[in-house]
Amino acid sequence: MKTRTQNYLLLITGLMLGVLISIGHGVFAEREASRATLPVEELRTFSDVFGRIKNDYVESVEDRDLLENAIRGMLTGLDPHSSYLDAEQFKELQVGTTGQFGGLGIEVGMEDGFVKVIAPIDDTPAQRAGVEAGDLVIRLDDTPVKGMTLSDAVKVMRGKPGTDIKLTIVREGMDKPLQITITRDIIKVKSVKYRMLEPEYGYLRISQFQSKTANNLVKAMDALKKENDGPLKGLILDLRNNPGGVLNGAVAVSDAFLEKGLIVYTEGRLPDSSLRFNATPDDVSDGAPIVVLVNQGSASASEIVAGALQDHKRALIIGAQTFGKGSVQTILPLSGGTALKLTTARYYTPSGRSIQAEGITPDIELESLKIASIEKNIEPLSEADLTGHLENGNKKKSGKDTEKQDKDDAVSLIRDDYQLYEALNMLKGMAILKDRMQ
Repeated sequence: MKTRTQNYLLLITGLMLGVLISIGHGVFAEREASRATLPVEELRTFSDVFGRIKNDYVESVEDRDLLENAIRGMLTGLDPHSSYLDAEQFKELQVGTTGQFGGLGIEVGMEDGFVKVIAPIDDTPAQRAGVEAGDLVIRLDDTPVKGMTLSDAVKVMRGKPGTDIKLTIVREGMDKPLQITITRDIIKVKSVKYRMLEPEYGYLRISQFQSKTANNLVKAMDALKKENDGPLKGLILDLRNNPGGVLNGAVAVSDAFLEKGLIVYTEGRLPDSSLRFNATPDDVSDGAPIVVLVNQGSASASEIVAGALQDHKRALIIGAQTFGKGSVQTILPLSGGTALKLTTARYYTPSGRSIQAEGITPDIELESLKIASIEKNIEPLSEADLTGHLENGNKKKSGKDTEKQDKDDAVSLIRDDYQLYEALNMLKGMAILKDRMQ
């Protein structure tokens, strides 16, 4: 019996050595000069544990399950963003980058063993139900999150469209946990939205960076110029609660507003992890002043854009400190339709700032406030209000109706989005300054 067990453990050790040697010749291979010796003692311990589980565990466990769990454990111990993707998860990830997938509509990570909401995605069940960036999910229905892997938690939250799930959430500033019931749905993410805020001042909202985001942004800018009947005087780029997405999407969006210079660079252990991305000529905004809105839900690709535009002094960054996810994950396909999502590099802004665990500090910090009500005082009288007043002689109408409409629009904007209202005022000041300096 002892000989059989020893032979079994030697077989497992041999298999593990073979796997590691195979990996060493693949995408994870280090250069000969830096390649470390194999940890034989640790592998012997691993094979011993493997054998003990196979022989002594209360229930029979498949070898495949044990090895998959071992792989998941290796990746979970690295950082919150590295993980093993089974065939179903890998497929969902590929679909998610194109803009349509099933679930609740939140970008999540792990913090202290709980699921942390990085940001709810626009126009999704989670956002409509009131989930906010920074929320900690402690229960999924009646199941505690503590002890779950992020992949397991995401799998529970995703589910059949039309079914409900109850999230128990801890939110900063709240005395007790919240319970929010959300109905799952097919998430169709429209990554770019736009509208005119006022004549000559446009608004662009990017909710997530996808493979086609930059193309959609260019189309949105063309539509804004057409509606304005010419170039804009100023543009607000809203990246609040944008959890990131595809790196190339962030680079292309930055390039759309920059005409030259470095956008972002990455540094990792392997030579192919060190990349540099540079801007090309042409600015889709024709040099118009830009204000970028960010908050704690702005992460990853959003921080690349904000950092690049800030370093090149191309835009004014307004809002709150961003999330601080400055690492690059590479998807490495494996056999059987599975894959590794592995952190392979850190990224840096053009001036050399690492965003990892730091974030982007806005040029002007502005809290997100809710204006409960705005008292309307009686409008003061002016000469134009007096009966029989003389016209001013320049044969132009006074524009009182237009002024009233502008004030009503401003009041509405203050109530709906105070940060956007202040950003618009700042943008107007930048546009006036630019005109006077020309």
